[in-house]
Amino acid sequence: MTTQIRLLVLDIDGTLAGDSNQVSQPVLDRIQAVRQRGIEVAIATGRMYQSALRFHRLIGSTLPLIAYQGALIKSPQSQVLHRHTPLPRSLTLELLAYLTPLEDRQDLSIHLYLDDQLHVRQIIADTQAYAQRSGIEPLAVGDLATLMAANPALETTKLLALSSQSDRLVAVLDHLNQRYANTDLYLTQSIESFVEATHPLANKGEAVRFLAEELLDLEPHQVMTIGDNFNDLEMLRYAGVGIAMGNAPSAVKAAADWVAPGVEAEGVAVALEQFLL
Repeated sequence: MTTQIRLLVLDIDGTLAGDSNQVSQPVLDRIQAVRQRGIEVAIATGRMYQSALRFHRLIGSTLPLIAYQGALIKSPQSQVLHRHTPLPRSLTLELLAYLTPLEDRQDLSIHLYLDDQLHVRQIIADTQAYAQRSGIEPLAVGDLATLMAANPALETTKLLALSSQSDRLVAVLDHLNQRYANTDLYLTQSIESFVEATHPLANKGEAVRFLAEELLDLEPHQVMTIGDNFNDLEMLRYAGVGIAMGNAPSAVKAAADWVAPGVEAEGVAVALEQFLL
């Protein structure tokens, strides 16, 4: 048992929720047992805030919710917005200029997140599947660059390129990584069919640091994080105990302190028994 842990931070997809998009009862029971020991529990996800809310409530968290990889940190109870770090407008327009021709060729689709709403050019099958899992209603608004130009006050919380052709996204990610330094743009993947772009300070590691150190007056060795993909790397490295799920890519497992069973094998429950119960 790791007795010094005072904060547990959990990813959603591939960690708390698997194919069913639900959290199993054994995992919920262990989370409740952890909370009864006085350990705070929080969510850190790439999901939209509105899409992550049901998981935040399900685990009984009283802390702010970390959404959009950390670009938005907001307390559902008080509605206090602790942090919003949107993409600079110039970067949003540059990314749209690069990605829109690829969307024209149907290589990918672009998701633009504005005011906690998903904006797309048109609703296609990939968008419908994404929206169904997320429990949200996408807004079909036509050309996204035109939308931004017509609304100069709009702020982009996150931009996502989605494609079932993973090789296309590998090429996109390689191109963007060569074009932008990580001090200018944070690029990551939460699953292999997504490439996600946020403000350089909008990553889960920085968000967990903010929650732990600035809101709870904790130190890294008092934090435990559990995640399953590349967008979890920063928070796994920040925490005193960083745990990767068994379904994580090998590079994510290599960065973790311990590897739990996969999400379908109740990996979170096993990890909590091992370290906190």
